[in-house]
Amino acid sequence: MASYTKGNGKINDFLVNVQIFFVVVLNKDLSFFSAVYGLKDLLNLTFWNIMSTSNAGTEQQGFLKTLGLHRKELRAWAMYDWANSAFATVMMASILPIYYHDVAASNLAEHDRTAYWGYTTGFALLIIALAAPALGAIADSMGARKKFLKWFMACGVIGSGCMYFIGQGDWLLASLLFVIGNIGFAGGNIFYDALLPSVAKKDELDRVSTAGFAMGYVGGGLLLAINLAWILKPDFFGIPDKGMAVRLSLFSVAVWWLLFSIPLFKHVREPERIQLHTDLGSAFNVAFGRLVNTFKQIRRFKHIMVFLVGFWFYSDGVGTIIKMATIYGREIGIESNHLIGALLLVQFVGIPATFAFGAIANKIGTKPAMIITLLVYTFICVLGYFMNTAWHFWALSILVALVQGGCQALSRSMYATIVPASKSSEFFSFFSVSSKFAGIFGPILFAIVSQLTGGSRFSILFLISFFAIGIVMLLKLDLDKARQFAEEYELEIMASRRV
Repeated sequence: MASYTKGNGKINDFLVNVQIFFVVVLNKDLSFFSAVYGLKDLLNLTFWNIMSTSNAGTEQQGFLKTLGLHRKELRAWAMYDWANSAFATVMMASILPIYYHDVAASNLAEHDRTAYWGYTTGFALLIIALAAPALGAIADSMGARKKFLKWFMACGVIGSGCMYFIGQGDWLLASLLFVIGNIGFAGGNIFYDALLPSVAKKDELDRVSTAGFAMGYVGGGLLLAINLAWILKPDFFGIPDKGMAVRLSLFSVAVWWLLFSIPLFKHVREPERIQLHTDLGSAFNVAFGRLVNTFKQIRRFKHIMVFLVGFWFYSDGVGTIIKMATIYGREIGIESNHLIGALLLVQFVGIPATFAFGAIANKIGTKPAMIITLLVYTFICVLGYFMNTAWHFWALSILVALVQGGCQALSRSMYATIVPASKSSEFFSFFSVSSKFAGIFGPILFAIVSQLTGGSRFSILFLISFFAIGIVMLLKLDLDKARQFAEEYELEIMASRRV
């Protein structure tokens, strides 16, 4: 008990340093890091204080408006990115892939470990991709986006928490639990994204969307920093060994995700919709009817289809890099400490970079800003083929950090401006289907090439084509016409309802 008290004092010092880091990087005291004196205070200040800044001074309100966080519901919505980004950061990108390679799949051949992880991530996305078209339509029909988000969040939390029990050679259990957790993560994002048009005004969409991703960087990065400290210095925190530290890190994702989802469910209202059906069976039938009708009208939404095809390809590239980078680095012999440390750097470099791309989009336009991010990703793939040392991985991680959040956030906000508001959940389901099916083929292609060639280096080169096709489709998209069409369609729907 005495050792714990002593260690807790050191933890306080560590968290104070975290506070100083954020103040320096963001050049602002954002209230949720105004005083950090222990993990309990950190959690309280992070969430409950950010929800109560309505009486903040004019300067702080102005700064929050610049970020897209000037209203309580906007902050609450963005905080869900903070919550579930723990899964993306720890499970998809850093600790779990390394643990899968070194422990869960330790009884497999080296290149098969990478391949099996690729198949796992692909299968995880296949399940949600098949279900996603109906999910959004059902939620719209029932007026239950928050309810569905809660269910999927619970699924992700359960899958993440059970990963504590993964041991040596348990690659099948690890794969199964990752699939369950990813269903919760990806399925929940359908309804989370669909809430964006209802919480943000049209002229706020880019800023609010990028703010959400930036908050995700903060939340995911902070938990990863804590996890990395546990893994590097388990004795310091009273943890028996490094293996237990990793297992506790996996379990911490469940706690983080559950706790920090509360602001959204408390402060974001369910969008007002005409609830045609309140039972799941009827809503399911109506949902498929709506989907059939949407497919019949698909020629009318040609701008959306052009965007989705491009998004399908470039998001495949981005998702594959996120999911396969660390296990690829481990395969070529880079130490896990370097891999996790570099990804931690991504989280914190990504914060100002994501906000920067929101400002760049306001300055030069969303589409040109998007194309810049894809050109950088193409360059990353070329350099990734030649990667051999730890510093190469660090350098590539910095490049990824500069564009990852901007690419994802601007994709979400761009899509939100070209879909009819009355069909937001249904069309965000198509958006999600695009990314989920994209996510299937990238990792599986990576895995197949890895097994055929006995290594993953050539897999990197295949990703260049995905970004090239994405750029071509964005160049074909007439964004102004797409937005005008969405507005006209919405006016037609409103007129028909009045009749």
